[in-house]
Amino acid sequence: MSAAQIDPVREARIDLDAVRRNVAAIAERVRPARVMVVVKADAYGHGAVPVAEAALEAGAAWLGVADLVEAVALRDAGVAAPVLAWLHAPDAPFAEAVARDVDLGISSGEQLERAARAGGEGSAPANVHLKIDTGLSRNGVAPEQWASLVAAAGAHERAGRIRVRGVFSHLANTDAEADAAQAAAFERALAEASAAGLDPELRHLASTAAALESPGSRYDLVRIGIGAYGVTPYGDGRTAADLGLAPAMTLRARVVAVRRVAAGTGVSYDHTWRAERATTLALVPLGYADGVPRQASGRGEVLLAGRRRRVVGRIAMDQFVVDVGDDEVAVGDPVVLFGDPAEGAPTADDWAAAADTIGYEIVTRIGPRVPRTYTRSTASASGDAARTGSEPA
Repeated sequence: MSAAQIDPVREARIDLDAVRRNVAAIAERVRPARVMVVVKADAYGHGAVPVAEAALEAGAAWLGVADLVEAVALRDAGVAAPVLAWLHAPDAPFAEAVARDVDLGISSGEQLERAARAGGEGSAPANVHLKIDTGLSRNGVAPEQWASLVAAAGAHERAGRIRVRGVFSHLANTDAEADAAQAAAFERALAEASAAGLDPELRHLASTAAALESPGSRYDLVRIGIGAYGVTPYGDGRTAADLGLAPAMTLRARVVAVRRVAAGTGVSYDHTWRAERATTLALVPLGYADGVPRQASGRGEVLLAGRRRRVVGRIAMDQFVVDVGDDEVAVGDPVVLFGDPAEGAPTADDWAAAADTIGYEIVTRIGPRVPRTYTRSTASASGDAARTGSEPA
């Protein structure tokens, strides 16, 4: 028997229809701007290829990834849509990007020169998006170097070595005043690019947070990351449901042991929790090796036997314990760590609050030991790319 034939005790179920609905809803809201769905980090843990296919079916025009390894994986899987990669190692194979029709985010003069060499060596120019650092202080060209970079880019474009398809930046989402300052810096960068003779097809600044609430930041394209997966980009109490978005990932397991314990019984490492009364404990086979945050010990909740129940004791590498009181629970019963709140489940954002982090981290950190299965309605499935029913990743 192969590993794929063994019935798993843990599962991340990915609802591709939820991805489609989220992308379609955002696309309608930001129109006429086009939508890039970001599928970096294996689509935030959801599976890059199936998510990419669902997003494109829902109206996404572009896909975004961090690096060329992720971009080439999409191409190898037969994904032909425009792809932008923006985080590059010093020796990243730009010639391969040109050959595979992958657009390059450019954050330095050195990267621009490498892209120009790659484009000059082949039959097609390198498609590039020039990134200006407007205040996030990560990658991106520093404002004082921008004029020389766009001048060089203009010369390379006129020589046929590159095509400047886009100019972009990234907001820090600090507050309205800081975002406005970044937008003003972006406008200055666009003016300098125009003065250098560049006429990019795409100007893009907004990710999910700004795209949803700041129409002036949308320009020609918005980059939708966490919103596509039905997790809120905000830390102010607004939920994904408030935004009209549905979670795409449901993290599930099955109870593997049940035991009755006496009052005073300690649970898990360090006995940080002891039963105040006789109670029943259920063992769940997920732990920090699977991405369940140890920081949520004693605070995270699951849906089990029709109720939300608290994790007790330390979350261990492979397992944690839930107190179910006097309720009837049996080995094999389903447990939902997070999923759709409309079904009574905690959300990824609930677990984020329990772990003092953000929902992005909760879904992205779910590890490879957890099989991904994909569901979608028959009505939305088509061709060989369709994943109907439940299919392992």
